[in-house]
Amino acid sequence: MSIRIDCPDKNARTMLKQLLLAGLDAADPETAIRRAVRVRNNRLRVGTREYNLSGFSRIVCIGAGKASGAMAVALERQLGSRVEGGLVVVTDGQAGKTKRIHLIEARHPVPDHRSEQAARRMVRLLESLSERDLVLMVLSGGASSLLAAPAVGLTLKEKQLTTRLLLRSGATVQEINTVRKHLSGIKGGRLANATSATVISLILSDVPGDDPATIGSGPMAPDPSTFTDAKRVLDAYGIRNRIPLAVRRHVDHGIRGRIPDTPKPGEALFSRIQHHVIGNNRAVIERMAKRARALGLRPLILTTTLSGEARDMGKLFGNLAGEMRGSGNPVKPPACLLAGGELTVTVKGKGIGGRAQEFALAAAPSIDGLSRVFVAGFGTDGIDGPTTAAGAIVDGRTISRAKQKGVSFEAALRANDSYRFFHRVGGHVVTGPTGTNVNDVYMILAL
Repeated sequence: MSIRIDCPDKNARTMLKQLLLAGLDAADPETAIRRAVRVRNNRLRVGTREYNLSGFSRIVCIGAGKASGAMAVALERQLGSRVEGGLVVVTDGQAGKTKRIHLIEARHPVPDHRSEQAARRMVRLLESLSERDLVLMVLSGGASSLLAAPAVGLTLKEKQLTTRLLLRSGATVQEINTVRKHLSGIKGGRLANATSATVISLILSDVPGDDPATIGSGPMAPDPSTFTDAKRVLDAYGIRNRIPLAVRRHVDHGIRGRIPDTPKPGEALFSRIQHHVIGNNRAVIERMAKRARALGLRPLILTTTLSGEARDMGKLFGNLAGEMRGSGNPVKPPACLLAGGELTVTVKGKGIGGRAQEFALAAAPSIDGLSRVFVAGFGTDGIDGPTTAAGAIVDGRTISRAKQKGVSFEAALRANDSYRFFHRVGGHVVTGPTGTNVNDVYMILAL
């Protein structure tokens, strides 16, 4: 994989590239499938569970997500001709080569008509199966938009507008998916109603805690959230009066019991569905820590469930970096402090950026003037917000370089314009789409 890091310090650039490569290798979807899925003597082993394939008439593969295409390719290699076919929805440009499983492209992060068509096709496929059949579902981050079947009475356009407002509101992925599940005909466990087949769900997790009910909005998982919870999210972020009237009415009807809520934990239909998380952010962070140690750095894993506003966490990490350089706390240089998770950005300006770039931008003033200290953030999918960058890195001279070029840090942060700031000042981390998606990585290098 080609990684471009716009950083003037060659040593830091080399180290960061090696750390990123190690982390992305740990999140490789094909490797995750090969590690988790074994087939021998017509018996399928997934994790610690074993399935007798001779007991099934048909085996099909369905799925969606940024990593689902590579997962489908690996699954075909593992099961060969045992897989009769299937349908997996991937992001534009990520359709790999499969022999039996049909890969189709759709839009992310806001669904389009292809997302809706794919969801309808998937439902028809599942409805054609019986209790004698087996479904292998490959699921990863991005599935929420790639599979979009608006609930009865709602249109795709109404879901698109609501999704855009949610993505700009500062809501967490869990909160966004709570709303998505209650505007959908298939999310929040509703897809399970489409089939009586046995389902094995293979998940590459992009949410802290690896909750199957949140990953991809849980199409095959029981949903503990309610219409009341969805309304609470819309109210909390001040967008309830901005979403389409039909969406507001749909949620209100759900609260009043006029529309059935999503299937809940303990319902019988989930007894034939098993979920296996085969990769997550922790694996990435731990592999990076191992690589940091090999590079002569002292690694410290802060958390793999980092959340909050990107600019607030950026300032915190900037302060931590200064503390590391000044007192050696919480870890003495040469060191690498690592955190995984997913931050949020409450968009108030008209700029272009993403959570990892805004995180790095917000850290820059706290390390201004310090030598050999770097703060970086990047998305493991290689796409930070609606930009071509995976993230960004700042150092002790980022602010001074900006001043020399006549670029205002304050104006960029105020306008949520981190992408243009780094495009002019330098600091972008560019990988292109990585084919995986297991949250973000936030880090400090103190050399």
